[in-house]
Amino acid sequence: MPKEQDPKAISAERLDYAEIDAPGRERTQSMEGFDPEYTDIVDYILRCTHRIWEEKNVGLIYSHYTHNCVVYLPNETLYDREEVVENTIQRIVTMPHVGMASQVIWRGDDKEGFYTSHLITTAGRHTQQGPYGAPTGRKYTIRGIADCMIFRNRIYREWLVGDSMGVIHQLGLDPMPIALAAAARIGPALPQEAGVRSRLPGQLPPPADTDTAIAHNEAEAETLRWLHRVMNQRMFGEMRAVYDPNAMYHGPQMVELSGVEAIIHQWMGVFGAIPDGSFRAEHICSVPAEEGGTKVAVRWMIEGRHGGWGLFPTLGAPTQRPVRLMGVSHYHYVDGRIVDEWTVYDEMTLLVQILAGETGADDAEST
Repeated sequence: MPKEQDPKAISAERLDYAEIDAPGRERTQSMEGFDPEYTDIVDYILRCTHRIWEEKNVGLIYSHYTHNCVVYLPNETLYDREEVVENTIQRIVTMPHVGMASQVIWRGDDKEGFYTSHLITTAGRHTQQGPYGAPTGRKYTIRGIADCMIFRNRIYREWLVGDSMGVIHQLGLDPMPIALAAAARIGPALPQEAGVRSRLPGQLPPPADTDTAIAHNEAEAETLRWLHRVMNQRMFGEMRAVYDPNAMYHGPQMVELSGVEAIIHQWMGVFGAIPDGSFRAEHICSVPAEEGGTKVAVRWMIEGRHGGWGLFPTLGAPTQRPVRLMGVSHYHYVDGRIVDEWTVYDEMTLLVQILAGETGADDAEST
């Protein structure tokens, strides 16, 4: 396995932002190639995000992203820095907000590059005309996670998972016309093979074990193992051995749940809507937590078909259309058990994919 990392970086959870941005703080990590004001990788991701979004110095993207950066959104991909600039301006103008750092889980160094998973709580008010129509004047609060790959002061790959359905519900809007417009914009539906049951090797049950090659330590490897048992083998009850009985779940649409039984039901609801869904962990990293224990970040994908009712009532009756759900989960382990889970995914992306499939089917019938 890769070497253990040097954990000399600030912890965002217990510091006020004024302390993070205070002048005169000394560099605590080797940061070759980074701007001199950044003291460590957590400081870098917190302050450059604040400077771009809250201070509205959007032009810093030119010195903090590579010209050919790739940004993966749940239903589309940006392929260059100028697209990132344009997208950022549009989002700031149409949905003014404040993004507050909640925590950063990271890995790497300045020689091989860094990976950060940045949990952000966003609060705003719908005051501008935009993709959600005329201003409602209502407030909204959502969570999002940005995973970034960084080398010498520049982000060269990023995964952004937000919660637009959370915004839509808090604004009191009907998601259907918004999803229809998005479906028309993103184009064709997912290919049919996106719904293949990849977790099942032919007629056999799911594999007993999972590949832990992406893990860097035993805590990460064990996280991958129990995720495979629960998500792919459907052993949901085993979550009782992984979570503290009083664990908290902080989920999409600002859902707050208490207790492992509620968390089990929540995840069963996801697979109730995508009953043949295959869960795949795509990246994992971890850091010691100042509050005690360890925090682990997992970026994941669920692929399958919209084959049941489950957790997502806005999707309506099962359509059997292929869907792909991108998400990120942060877990806080204390004494070997999870006491907090933060998970972000966007139900709206599923609705858009289903509507794009219906549009494609209508087009095929008309030819």
